[in-house]
Amino acid sequence: MEVHKEVILLCLVLFTGFPRCHSQNTDVLGAYIKTDGAWIVKLPKNQYTVKTEEDCAVKCNKETSFTCRSFLYLEKDQDCVTLPANSKTDQILRRMSAALYEKKEYLLECVNGIGTDYRGTRSMTKSGKTCQQWEEKFPHVPNITPKTHPKADLEFNFCRNPEGDKGGPWCYTTDQEKRWEHCDIQDCTEECMQCSGENYRGKISTTASGFTCQRWDSQKPHNHDFIPSVLPDKFLEENYCRNPDGASKPWCFTTSPSKRWESCSIPQCTTEPPTIAPELTCATGEGSSYRGTIAVTVSGKTCQEWSSQSPHKHSKTPENYPCKGLDKNYCRNPDKERSPWCHTTDPETRWEYCSVPSCGDQRRPGEPVIPVGEECYEGDGRSYRGNMSETVSGKKCQFWTSMVPHTHSKTPQKFPAADLRRNLCRNPDGDRAPWCYTTDPTVRWEYCNIERCDSKQAGAQEPPTNSIEPAASPSISQETDCKVGNGATYRGPTSTTIMGVTCQAWSSMTPHQHSSFNPETHPDKGLESNQCRNPDNDVNGPWCYTTDLFKKWDYCQIPDCDGLKCGKPAIKPKRCFGRIVGGCISQAHSWPWQISLRTRGKIHFCGGTLIDAQWVLTAAHCLERSESPSAYKILLGIHTERATELSKQERDVSKIIKGPPGTDIALLKLDRPALINDKVLPACLPEKDYIVPSDTECYVTGWGETEETGGEGFLKETGFPVIENKVCNGPSYLNGLVKDHQMCAGNIDGGTDSCEGDSGGPLVCYSQNTFILQGVTSWGLGCAKAMKPGVYTRVSKFINWIERSMREN
Repeated sequence: MEVHKEVILLCLVLFTGFPRCHSQNTDVLGAYIKTDGAWIVKLPKNQYTVKTEEDCAVKCNKETSFTCRSFLYLEKDQDCVTLPANSKTDQILRRMSAALYEKKEYLLECVNGIGTDYRGTRSMTKSGKTCQQWEEKFPHVPNITPKTHPKADLEFNFCRNPEGDKGGPWCYTTDQEKRWEHCDIQDCTEECMQCSGENYRGKISTTASGFTCQRWDSQKPHNHDFIPSVLPDKFLEENYCRNPDGASKPWCFTTSPSKRWESCSIPQCTTEPPTIAPELTCATGEGSSYRGTIAVTVSGKTCQEWSSQSPHKHSKTPENYPCKGLDKNYCRNPDKERSPWCHTTDPETRWEYCSVPSCGDQRRPGEPVIPVGEECYEGDGRSYRGNMSETVSGKKCQFWTSMVPHTHSKTPQKFPAADLRRNLCRNPDGDRAPWCYTTDPTVRWEYCNIERCDSKQAGAQEPPTNSIEPAASPSISQETDCKVGNGATYRGPTSTTIMGVTCQAWSSMTPHQHSSFNPETHPDKGLESNQCRNPDNDVNGPWCYTTDLFKKWDYCQIPDCDGLKCGKPAIKPKRCFGRIVGGCISQAHSWPWQISLRTRGKIHFCGGTLIDAQWVLTAAHCLERSESPSAYKILLGIHTERATELSKQERDVSKIIKGPPGTDIALLKLDRPALINDKVLPACLPEKDYIVPSDTECYVTGWGETEETGGEGFLKETGFPVIENKVCNGPSYLNGLVKDHQMCAGNIDGGTDSCEGDSGGPLVCYSQNTFILQGVTSWGLGCAKAMKPGVYTRVSKFINWIERSMREN
């Protein structure tokens, strides 16, 4: 069950504000950073048996055999391993059940005061000379050594201040002419930024004009999708200025209703910025490290020099974007676009992407993005080529070509046969199931939210009914042998592990001693016998201590309780990133909430979404031809525009309810409820005021215009990312036309979009195995044009209106 993977952890810079939520000894853990799923192999090390992670921290703090920089804790095994290493000094392995706790003081890369407690990894002096190892005697014989100052942490060649020099940390140098020199290390209290401030973690919370910043976790007065819980790697704390989107400097939304956002005035640091490994012939990931000399766009246009304002005026100058390599007119990616680009010398074309070869398999414009793949995996999942990019706990996967927030060795170059494209779940190294690194800095990796194909076929399936079960977890009876979610509520009879081993009774201490989980410590967790349970809310599901002397605990194979629920089609969609304009024909009945809005003559002209057995959501502008409900027909359960399927259901409209003035949303009440089955099923509604995070992959479906690219007459689908309104309203895109109750989605380079005839249809986003209706197709400037993404009515802003209208009508 515990598979080790070799990785190299990203060197962390500055850690602040990681609260702990323990009822006791919270102070002792406050000095540590926790990372789940990480395991360091290092000698020497000491191992202890303790009851809690707090006890393990005490062991680390009192360690005398070596300087303890971190410890590992395995809760189920109650094992504590103290280590002299951390993620900055040693390689680590992936391990499912382990948690790595690192002392903050050894990760901090700035100095407090004169830096006597500095324990960072800076090893270069102010003039750029490399430091000599403290224990070496060449080229300089030192007076200060690890033996003379054993508590000063004089290991390796890191800058230190063992005797309290007023000038701060220093070191002996490797230059024979210069015995020693001070090091240039940033002050922890200094409010400054390096480069464009992507890693700024200071506490300035006012803009350049003096506006107070809005809290990142607030949606008032301005709605936005920079949500701290969704973007943990962006450190969106309190209302501090940050740069989560590759702008020229940190910024924030303001508390003034008249000023949506503004940049903050933060000075540049005097210390040297971190260096990157330049890529000269190809681009990895989004190409932010590309420093080659290609200066021609995909259509053959010559690039404009970055320092020039002709023919196009712009803000992407070397002064505004230091550290981005904006030399001459070479293709670069200073602002987190999808790949390197440039402004062009063609006055009619402001900018285009460049044809920079990929070092891995990251998509270049015009290439197909995601193949159609299965939504379950065979065996251990090494052959899985589906589209899942979400872990079992709902975390977003990190791109395989990215080293942020986790540095790793599982790249497309090193695993060319593993299909490590985008951030899709894969199994490159023969683990027991597909997995990915997560975008959460505190969780390195997790298994993905994908079922095994054989377990799906053998799982407990409830027969389809004509009613929709609520999305919330139902209560499971004592006899039901299936689980909901991660199985925290499972009380079924299974008492054997995934390998068929009988479970040890929770109250027994034979053959394995334990004290963390038993009927006394967790009286409400169903630990009365030896059945599989999940008392610690393990994301991978129920488990138990085993009767195998050599295996302390293991997971149990409990099927999911699948029923007919909103947003969960019986026929899995392709989820292809093709295009409606350009043609990607859907799997028949894989989007069972899609309806066709028609004239009395049954001519299709708009789409819509079934949200209840008797209610459809569509766009108000689709109803301009008549105010009379009798003018419209609704067809459900069809795949072809001809609507010849036996599964077709036809309904009249009994009532039209348009949304508030100035909005493009409307409800249609059917003359009688639709028959809910595997071909006709509602989509789920989002939480009130929920804002879909930027770059979330969402899907649009419809029978709309294909502009003679083929596939006419069949339901088509396309997938593309959500674009934050701040970006979408930029002068190069939709120039302030998008309102707060609307949202943007599409590919900035065009080629993928909804079009005429798709209006009123659904924009659904996939989360936790469910499709949520987040948008209603509203308008756009043309179809699939570059820099003109589609605009959708944001459904979450109308939840109260929807519920009230359905209740009162």
